[in-house]
Amino acid sequence: MSTLTDQVTPARILRSEWHKLWTLRSTWIALLTASTLMLGIGLLMGATYTSGGGDGDVDTVVLILIGIQFSQIALAVLGILITAGEYSTGMIRASLTAVPRRLPVLWSKAAVFGAVTFTLTLITTFVTFLAAQLFLSGTDQAASLADPGVTRALAGSAAGLTLLGVIALGLGALLRSVPGAIGAFIGGVMILPEVLGMLPYAVVSGAAKYFPAKSVEALTSAHVTPGSASPGAALLAMILWAAASLAVAGVALKRRDV
Repeated sequence: MSTLTDQVTPARILRSEWHKLWTLRSTWIALLTASTLMLGIGLLMGATYTSGGGDGDVDTVVLILIGIQFSQIALAVLGILITAGEYSTGMIRASLTAVPRRLPVLWSKAAVFGAVTFTLTLITTFVTFLAAQLFLSGTDQAASLADPGVTRALAGSAAGLTLLGVIALGLGALLRSVPGAIGAFIGGVMILPEVLGMLPYAVVSGAAKYFPAKSVEALTSAHVTPGSASPGAALLAMILWAAASLAVAGVALKRRDV
């Protein structure tokens, strides 16, 4: 006779987390908000841009996808709600009772969230770019997907936003508090790199460019800017940050009581 543990397969855990994600109203709100902000601001930038206004030297992808600065907050909040939200509602007890080994719950949450977020943001970045270019045609910001670095930057933007959300998901699992995790994300992930970058120490400012927020900026740029990380290094840094966030959260999940 099979035991409960034998019946708890990775596929079933993933399916469970998939259903839980889409039954939350916050999922629809956060994803719709992130996409709308990115697309809406991108179209606004394209529709209001005029050549010779002083922004001709701005990276085209950065200009169009400036809405990412707002979208990343919506996706980070969603990542936090997926983990810390279960502690606030008490649902985490049922989740961990059904999966006694615990860690598969965390990995499945991250996998489902990552797959959904990457798919949505990838589509949104390409749609936003192409739609904005309808307005930018004939200006000094006109560009196409075939231009050097453009496609890579669009895909990199989606990857950066997704990994940023996974970091937030890990913080939610670690702190088990929605307000606490949001505060830690804003302070540690978004504000701290800016503060460190202003310090008059080469080592500190050099390390700051590999922090999550700065790495996302590097991934969004079609052209490597002086003083920033290369796209490859920025992507690797983001993967390591996300892995570290999940690893620390996993250790805490195993050692703590529910």
